Amino acid sequence: MSRANWEVVIGLETHAQLNTASKIFSGASTAFGAEPNVQASPVDLALPGVLPVMNRAAVERAIRFGLAIGATVAPRSVFARKNYFYPDLPKGYQISQFELPVVQGGTLTIRVGEGEKAYEKVVRLTRAHLEEDAGKSLHEDFHGMSGIDLNRAGTPLLEIVSEPDMSSSAEAVAYARALHALVRWVDICDGNMQEGSFRCDANVSVRRPGEPLGTRREIKNLNSFRFLQQAIDYEIQWQIEQIEDGHKIQQATVLFDPDTGETRMMRSKEDAHDYRYFPDPDLPPLVIAAEWMDEVRRAMPELPGALAARLQNDYGLSAYDAAGLTASRETARYFTDALAIAGAAQAKPLANWIMGELAARLNREERDLADSPVSPAQLAGLVARIADNTISNSIAKKVFDALWNGEGADADAIIEAQGLKQVTDASAIEPIIDEVLAANPKSVEEYRAGKEKAFNALVGQVMKASKGKASPAQVNELLKKKLGG
Repeated sequence: MSRANWEVVIGLETHAQLNTASKIFSGASTAFGAEPNVQASPVDLALPGVLPVMNRAAVERAIRFGLAIGATVAPRSVFARKNYFYPDLPKGYQISQFELPVVQGGTLTIRVGEGEKAYEKVVRLTRAHLEEDAGKSLHEDFHGMSGIDLNRAGTPLLEIVSEPDMSSSAEAVAYARALHALVRWVDICDGNMQEGSFRCDANVSVRRPGEPLGTRREIKNLNSFRFLQQAIDYEIQWQIEQIEDGHKIQQATVLFDPDTGETRMMRSKEDAHDYRYFPDPDLPPLVIAAEWMDEVRRAMPELPGALAARLQNDYGLSAYDAAGLTASRETARYFTDALAIAGAAQAKPLANWIMGELAARLNREERDLADSPVSPAQLAGLVARIADNTISNSIAKKVFDALWNGEGADADAIIEAQGLKQVTDASAIEPIIDEVLAANPKSVEEYRAGKEKAFNALVGQVMKASKGKASPAQVNELLKKKLGG
């Protein structure tokens, strides 16, 4: 089997749980982790005579998302009943939107891959609509029976549907990551995938070049980027093998098993007519006035794309640096806070430290940036001491370690307490160089014979002898004079 003879078509449907304090049609709490069924109001339980009331905060978050992706926010949209039976759906239908969603169109620019092979792609969005979540079926610790927890019933969701514009699992993951970052950036969803706040369904099909679109299968409820990639890769391979073996792909909903790395069929896939959509008679059309739109627009933060462009234009950062610094709102805030202290001239060094040493240490210790022991002010102070030649880059790493371990309030205190100030006085460095040259006659001979590596070795010996305190620039200059270079 060779994928080279096949085209892959992928679209994603993403459920982002809106971070409102109460549910979309009732006043019940949306807090995670409560005991089963203690946050289910009469509206959520669909008791006779109750009526839903729209949550204004949920609509505001939908507007915010629409503005962020350059979509059309409908001045008038309609709620519908999506009819199906499932044990954790008390009403026997879900309140959603069908023909007239609140957000229509829009685009999201993604960056796929790293290094020279990285490329950007624009993914079109079809729509985003408001709906309520269902409850949850529990299958453990019930003595062979299942339980129903209706705490999630009525939780506000924004279902975001892309066009089938992606052609690999890498593009799908890049899109999901960009969307995840965006909903957190505009503060409409906490993005907690472990708690189910951000879940992806992947529609995958394959076809030979030039043929019509193939039959798609939908992989449901993928709650990690790693599982999303694994599930899509397996599904692509499975569909190609089925077709090459002479079988037809049947439209279906499938689940991904992380333990086996395989997808398995859950049910045949329903079409829209199977749900018997019709306008919900209990809810009037949702009307969004121009004044409300303007109010939300004024409160919007600077978006990642605009901030990235500004970082390049105002501070001369590369597209790669700008993309890294705007990958999350937390990273962008950390950088801008540090930059405000260190000054514009230190933009590039700050970017290097944030995306280099700081990111590596956070990743190694599985910490979030919000939990970083090194604050923006402390990093700004460290970069300032490198810039004014108080310390070298190698010593700076020691200072960073000390800051990380809480050994001092700031870089200045650590440099003073540990005697790490860089030596720039030639009269102090020259005796060290003389000792190194006397102890390494072979390296001296090799350098004079044209071997540049020998010079680097001598520099390393001088830095070692000075315990890293000698100014590397001074060492290079004085060493070349001594060697007649």
